[in-house]
Amino acid sequence: MLEPPAQAVLVEAFANTVDVEEGSDEIATPAGLADWLRARGLFDAPDAIPDEVHRSCLALRAGIREGLGAHVGDVPDPALLAAADRVLAEHPVRITASGTLTPSAGLPPEREPLAVLAIAWSGLVASGDAVRLKRCAEHTCGWAFWDVSKNRSRRWCSMRVCGNRNKSRAYASRQRQAT
Repeated sequence: MLEPPAQAVLVEAFANTVDVEEGSDEIATPAGLADWLRARGLFDAPDAIPDEVHRSCLALRAGIREGLGAHVGDVPDPALLAAADRVLAEHPVRITASGTLTPSAGLPPEREPLAVLAIAWSGLVASGDAVRLKRCAEHTCGWAFWDVSKNRSRRWCSMRVCGNRNKSRAYASRQRQAT
C-alpha cells in the first residue's frame, strides 16, 4: 500500500477541515483556524488570526478542494481556482541553500502557515503525487483522500459507502429507464 508523503497528509487534512455530509467546518472562524494550525505545529503565536488571513485560508482551501475534484473528473470552478491563485501569490516562498522551499523571510507569523500549505501543495504537484490526492466523486461526501490504487483510478473515499451509493443510484436509474 502506498503511504502518502507528509505533504499530502497536511494538504488532505486541510481540505478535510470542511465536512460536507455533516455540514461542519473546523476552520469556520479565525479562532478555529488558529486552533487547527496550532494542533499541527504551523502556528505558535499567541495572537488571533486576523480576519483577512482567515478569508485567505478559506479561499485557498476552496481552490485546493476544486483542484482535488478535478482529479476525479469534476470541472473546477475557475473563480475558486483564481481566488486560491491570488492567495498563493500573496505568500511568497524562498529557496534555502539546501534547495528546500520555506516561507519568505519577513512574512508575518500569521501568514506563514499559508505559505507552508502552498509549499506542501507545490511539492506534491512537482513530484507528480498531486494526482493521488483526490476529492470523493460522491458529491454528498466530498472527502479528500489519498488514492492507493496501483493505477490511480480510485474515485471514492470508500467503495463500501460512497462507491456503493453511486453504483446503487446508477443501477436504479437503469432499471427505471428499462421499464
